[in-house]
Amino acid sequence: MAATDALATAIRTIRKARGLSQEAFSDVSSRTYMSLLERNLKNPTLHKLSELCEVMEVHPLTLLTLAYAGDSTREAEALLAQVRQELASLLGHGAP
Repeated sequence: MAATDALATAIRTIRKARGLSQEAFSDVSSRTYMSLLERNLKNPTLHKLSELCEVMEVHPLTLLTLAYAGDSTREAEALLAQVRQELASLLGHGAP
């Protein structure tokens, strides 16, 4: 699945898991915009993703992990291990 398709799916998955309607995002987005995002017809900015995640009460990295790993716990763990290793390398720290 392409990353943008996966992001659209992840947004919809988290929204539904939280029991939120598209209208619940009215403080940060219109229902139409949410629909466009979830159908992969629009691409959100990083700022918009952050706002959406606040409404869904998840960290943006949770959304991105779900987008890249799907519903596989094994894939999510492997992805998070990779991120930890890359952060340690980039920040000049040893292995965590």
